[in-house]
Amino acid sequence: MVEEGVTRKLAAILAADVVGYSRLMSIDETGTLARMTAHLEEIFKPAISEHKGHVVKTTGDGLLAEFASAVEAVECAVQIQTSMADRVSDEPEDRRVTFRIGINLGDIIFQDGDIFGDGVNVAARIEALAEPGGVFISQSIFDQISGKLDIPMEDRGEHEVKNISRPVQVYAVRLQGSATPSVSRDAVISDKPSIAVLAFDNMSGDPEQEYFSDGITEDIITSLSKLPQLLVIARNSSFTYKGRALKIPDIGKELGVRYVIEGSVRKAGNKVRITAQLIDCSTGGHLWAERFDRELTDIFAVQDEVTQEIVSAMAVNLTGDERERLKASGTNNLEAYDYLLRSREQFLLDSNEGNTQAQELLKRAIELDPGYALAYAHLSYTQTINYLNQWNEATDRPLEHGYELAQKAVALDGAHPRAHHALGIVYLWKRQHDKSIAEHERAIALDPNFATGHGSLGLTHHYAGNSEKAIELLNHNIRLDPHYHDVRLHWLAQAYFQLGRYEEAINHLKRRLIRKPDTDI
Repeated sequence: MVEEGVTRKLAAILAADVVGYSRLMSIDETGTLARMTAHLEEIFKPAISEHKGHVVKTTGDGLLAEFASAVEAVECAVQIQTSMADRVSDEPEDRRVTFRIGINLGDIIFQDGDIFGDGVNVAARIEALAEPGGVFISQSIFDQISGKLDIPMEDRGEHEVKNISRPVQVYAVRLQGSATPSVSRDAVISDKPSIAVLAFDNMSGDPEQEYFSDGITEDIITSLSKLPQLLVIARNSSFTYKGRALKIPDIGKELGVRYVIEGSVRKAGNKVRITAQLIDCSTGGHLWAERFDRELTDIFAVQDEVTQEIVSAMAVNLTGDERERLKASGTNNLEAYDYLLRSREQFLLDSNEGNTQAQELLKRAIELDPGYALAYAHLSYTQTINYLNQWNEATDRPLEHGYELAQKAVALDGAHPRAHHALGIVYLWKRQHDKSIAEHERAIALDPNFATGHGSLGLTHHYAGNSEKAIELLNHNIRLDPHYHDVRLHWLAQAYFQLGRYEEAINHLKRRLIRKPDTDI
């Protein structure tokens, strides 16, 4: 028996919301609201009406609509996202209002002007999985439109989603002519435990100690990324949120992860305090939290302890070998380690001066610990960067010098992924592609979540004439590093061009120019 005022029917439900809404509001509340409202009124609502749909309601950061036809719902979503891509292409990326759309076919309940039921809930969960600027659909929608729409789809597999008892099969609609780059098949929340480690706060009361808290965070990321059971977001992306007051669920959505680690580091004299907490992005709830008070000389042991606790909290079982792989310092000399952390900070400035400073700091680290493989690997990176940028032209044979340093790193520690990566990079620019691929593959075997390793291996495969493989690797790089460097779009464009897929190459180059209008390569 149906209650009075309640109606049931089968409908296609379209759910849409703004990507990174909290971040956008924190930057420009008035402007974000104005742009979002304009997009909904001028793009969404006319398209929904044109395709015989009905706007059920607008939410704080999106919209819910229903359609009698699955075909109309998908055509409407494609029209919306295509129009949105053109509309926002000239806007600064950090202020651009971009939507995700999810569509599901299901039985829904109409009551008091609103709709309810599993059909609505599944649409919302699929929307949360969708890429920025993308459209994801359920199996039921896919079945309804099959053979009726000439739109390419990608099978993105089954996903466990909150409050839905059964796995949800998801398909991505490939939008032709969109400036949004295609991404790998796993560019949604992974079936593996997925995690981002945000930059730990420097609580030392001294801004000069920022390098130390950043270094501790990076080492925890590096340790976790060695585990094939996890999907770990790269430092480049997780550090994007440094100093910004954002909600953890929003960060989880943007990075496509289930868990986030937050923490802080307080260094005072010979003491160090590290706090860390593991948060479930779906609920914002804390799953684990701990404080570690140690002598500074115990810093390597406490890093191992933190990573072991994180892994344990996520119920990941480790073998003895994997526990050993978590240990990442590579030196017992605290002063040498400190020089390495300082060198990272300088290297990341991406400047001639910063690179020179990094070299001097790494040389000091090696003087203190001649067996420090990671210091040799990083010093090799600085020489390769000198070669590529033609910095310090007085330096004799920087690529050869980088080669010698990388070989030394591998000889000292053949189980360190950065050592093999440094050597692989040198082989790439020496045009020895087979050797470069072998070293890169060894680095990734040792560190499956090594985003930069996947990217440079992709570039090597492209130069070796295997552009299909290059695209696969570069897309996985982007999955691990969602806030990737814009040059990745250039590399993808080169690969697509080599394959004769010119429209996709153009789209990626346009995307790069939008992100970095003054690019010159």
